[in-house]
Amino acid sequence: MTLRRLLAAPVSALALAFALPASLIAQDAAADPAAMIADLPAEASIDELFAAYEAATLALSPQTKAYRGIRDADYGKWNDPSDEAEARADALLDATLATMRVRFDPASLDPQQALSYRLFEAMAARRASLRPYRDYGYIFDQMNGAQSDLPAFLINIHRVSTVTDAEAYRARIAGLGPLIDALTAQSRERADKGVMPPRWVYAYVISDIQNLLDAGNNNAVLEDFAKKVAALDIAGEQKAALDAGAVAAWEASAAPAYGRLLAEMQRQQAIAPTDDGVWRFAEGDKYYAALLKNYTTTGLTADEIHAIGLREVDRIHGEMRAIMAKVGFDGTLQEFFAFTRDDPRFFHTSREDYLADAEAHLAQMTARLPEFFATLPKDPLVIKPVEAFREKSAGKAFYQSPAPDGSRPGTYYVNLYNLRDMSKNELEALAYHEGLPGHHLQRSIQTGLGDLPAFRRFGGVTAYSEGWGLYSEELGKDMGFYTDPYSDFGRLGMELWRAGRLVVDTGLHHKRWSREEAIGWLTENTPNPPGDIEKAIERYIVYPGQATAYMIGKLKIMELRSKAQAELGTKFDIREFHDTILTSGPVPLSIMEENVAHWIASRRAQ
Repeated sequence: MTLRRLLAAPVSALALAFALPASLIAQDAAADPAAMIADLPAEASIDELFAAYEAATLALSPQTKAYRGIRDADYGKWNDPSDEAEARADALLDATLATMRVRFDPASLDPQQALSYRLFEAMAARRASLRPYRDYGYIFDQMNGAQSDLPAFLINIHRVSTVTDAEAYRARIAGLGPLIDALTAQSRERADKGVMPPRWVYAYVISDIQNLLDAGNNNAVLEDFAKKVAALDIAGEQKAALDAGAVAAWEASAAPAYGRLLAEMQRQQAIAPTDDGVWRFAEGDKYYAALLKNYTTTGLTADEIHAIGLREVDRIHGEMRAIMAKVGFDGTLQEFFAFTRDDPRFFHTSREDYLADAEAHLAQMTARLPEFFATLPKDPLVIKPVEAFREKSAGKAFYQSPAPDGSRPGTYYVNLYNLRDMSKNELEALAYHEGLPGHHLQRSIQTGLGDLPAFRRFGGVTAYSEGWGLYSEELGKDMGFYTDPYSDFGRLGMELWRAGRLVVDTGLHHKRWSREEAIGWLTENTPNPPGDIEKAIERYIVYPGQATAYMIGKLKIMELRSKAQAELGTKFDIREFHDTILTSGPVPLSIMEENVAHWIASRRAQ
């Protein structure tokens, strides 16, 4: 899955009633960003309108600037997490949407501009649909919790090339204290209203906090700061002074705030509910329906998605039985699951071997890409293990996009905390999904679409991006990979996993399954090891709806490819089909279908 950083988004989902000191937030955050839209000249083009929206959005988000590789006066600051900042971002989006509708007629725009018009409307509608539920999100959890996301931002995003950059890093360490305190206060308010994660979540959050507080000389943030400063070409005395300043900032600001957060998490742990789904919230059914619509970009109901999941599970089980026969296994499918789950031959014994194996598969894939893709990624791809301070709670694997200025490569993070959760059988499909031809190829192409508005180059549609990632796994088979039948079984296992998500996500949040019921269902129906299953179910509980996007998106891409092949026959070109999907940037599935229909018509006319 792609790396989600809520606090780096232009509009933080963590709207708070507490503001950071002005010295620690963006200089322009106190201004009215909507005024930048209102002051746009009447003759401005729609592309200039989108550029003004982008400039105003960046003014609200120092962290988004850092993701983009922008280092300016806000480089040492955090996003403003206040309710007022959230309202300004909403007003900016609404003002831009209203201005676009008044000033421009889609029929008079060129095709790309007309598509941008529609995509901006769709983005605004998705965001507006979730506004009534903005206080339903969990601020601290094991999946995207601020307790680990903020240090991870410093380590992975804040680059240090100069002394000024180092001083900005130190300023962000100092700013952690007020920011963590603000987030803690908001979490307390939500908890007192009954909005808090299930009780079992707190052990993970508390562990993350203690890893940072109890690390001593191995504090992950301070280690990262010292490593980055050590690489600077400056005198040793200056390096020592910078290091001392970072330690002082941590001890004076960040550490005490993390201590207060720890106390609050322990308080909430004692009163947290034991039910798992969001159905327990007021209007939880409407909230979950809005999440499903947002993530899948369809009108599918929870019951319909559940039924699709069961159908796909049955299909994949049948394909797995064929592989079971191919390798000569005598037994039931569940016995075959147990064999692949437990036999030591299917697991690496060292992190180094796992990483080397993944690198080798990606190198082979890279060599074959030109046969299937006309547009190729320009950014380098690196594989990194998840950092030690968060590996116990982090997900199995995820991807971080490259910086548009080339200052940061695309990064495939793999969680090697427990190698028995990372089957050799799945390694190939996982590398294709997160790396090539999956997220890295798609996101590198997307960020490189320099003629498109920034909201299309850097925004996302989950069903599109995760659907593409899952499609890439099966595409690897079409390209001649998965020569080992056990690896092909692993590919099917990954697909089965995504089909199962449709069942367990809706089971948890719509059908009121417990965590244990969902774990039991995956244990019975998938080959994954217990730790993998437990971590996955815990992810779906705190990240409702998101996991349904993968299979829904993949099924649509496969449907469109089959349709194009049937209608075009010998005129079908898979390189052109892939360009049709990729060079628009992320789009809702209905617009993807329109784009493919237009391509089919133009190809047929040639």
